[in-house]
Amino acid sequence: MTGAPDPRAVVVGGGLAGTAAALRLADAGVATTLVESRPRLGGLAFSFRRSGAAGELTVDNGHHVHLRCCTAYRWFLERIGASTLAPLQPRLDIPVYDAARRRLGRLRRAALPAPLHLGASLARYPHLSPAERLRVGRAALALGRLGSVDPSDPALDGQDFGSWLRRHGQSPRAVRALWDLVGVATLNARAPDVSLGLAAMVLSTGLLGDPGAADIGWSRVPLGHLHDTLAAAVLEKAGVRVVRQGRARELTRETDGTWRVAVDTGTSRPAEGDRPDRSGRSGEVLRAGTVVLAVPQREAHRLLPEGALEEPGRLLRIGDAPILNVHVVYDRKVLHRPFLAALGTPVQWVFDRTAASGLRNAPGGAASQYIAVSQSAAQDEIGLPVAALRDRYLPELARLLPAAREARVRDFFVTRERTATFAPVPGVGRLRPAARTGAPGLWLAGAWTATGWPATMEGAVRSGLTAAREALAALGRPHDDVFQEAA
Repeated sequence: MTGAPDPRAVVVGGGLAGTAAALRLADAGVATTLVESRPRLGGLAFSFRRSGAAGELTVDNGHHVHLRCCTAYRWFLERIGASTLAPLQPRLDIPVYDAARRRLGRLRRAALPAPLHLGASLARYPHLSPAERLRVGRAALALGRLGSVDPSDPALDGQDFGSWLRRHGQSPRAVRALWDLVGVATLNARAPDVSLGLAAMVLSTGLLGDPGAADIGWSRVPLGHLHDTLAAAVLEKAGVRVVRQGRARELTRETDGTWRVAVDTGTSRPAEGDRPDRSGRSGEVLRAGTVVLAVPQREAHRLLPEGALEEPGRLLRIGDAPILNVHVVYDRKVLHRPFLAALGTPVQWVFDRTAASGLRNAPGGAASQYIAVSQSAAQDEIGLPVAALRDRYLPELARLLPAAREARVRDFFVTRERTATFAPVPGVGRLRPAARTGAPGLWLAGAWTATGWPATMEGAVRSGLTAAREALAALGRPHDDVFQEAA
């Protein structure tokens, strides 16, 4: 027989999902401990220092963007005091350059209600023929009608987006020049490899809902400053105890209904009232009435106690998809806009990272520029040697950016995230679990859970807030949503 619920909480995982959950729990007055296996917070959206021929750089492992419709992530930015550091475009404007045809087009919105806000831009989009533009408009309206359906609905989840596009008259060029241009960047997969449910949700929410939904935002400072430095300061102020370099080894439920979390760590000090682990390992044992597992799906599978999920093996069937980032520092300015999307080349998106990286140019010298090439759905390239990637991408950048043809490369390096996102394949919706488990007091969070969103920063934060909201409801604490849903 148990008494009142234990008022303590442990959140395992210090990525965006875990940080959001810990903040929400602490804001509601729950004594919360956050356990992170790495020495930093932020999960897969982080920064590191690099010393090279171009000097000291602060490098983001990948260039992450968010949209105006990412209301949960925007709440997170506001909560850590970083909204002004990651502003949004006043109005969607994507320059799209076809390197093969040497032609620049733009996708931008007008001050009109949806879906008319993109009509003028689409009518002038030079990368499609007039007939293709007309068929795109019809397909967009049909996709918008699917957007209100649950993306995990088997009728949508089991279909692939590529087949749906073909049935709706979309040519291979239209798929490359429009649907995959947006879809690969947001879903990390090409149309034939994407669940129709997820594609419909993403594209209808971002492009066919509120006119400003797809306005793009990105951090003007290193992501580590947001997701680690600022987030850690806010967590401390909220009263959250953060245990870095702590790996949750075992999760068990005690006879009194509380949870026992055994943590291996050589750096943390036990909180008052906790006892060191007696197994001979360096670490401690945490006890709490609420536990949020905000870790990757395979780690969650390892930690979940028997009976927590009806079919825990489903977690192991949620696949991963990689993202590759190519980083180049030139001895002069080669990209004359903040970012560029590309066609007719293996290059997908190019971003100017000069200011955010802290690149310093010598007084009176030429202005060096640091650009990052973000390559989603990179299964064919993720394992290639750096030399092979250099031989592949430097000529392509010279085709895309004329100023790069005469520029000297001061530095070239690559970052790889082999498990950057879950794979949004047809059928993935039925594999993604809800926040609630069959074990009282135990909740799941992570972009791979059933958020209705793909694996984005938005999905991660949403999952953490959902887990915290349900945990607070179970504790009888205030648990209203803290962000407005996108229109």
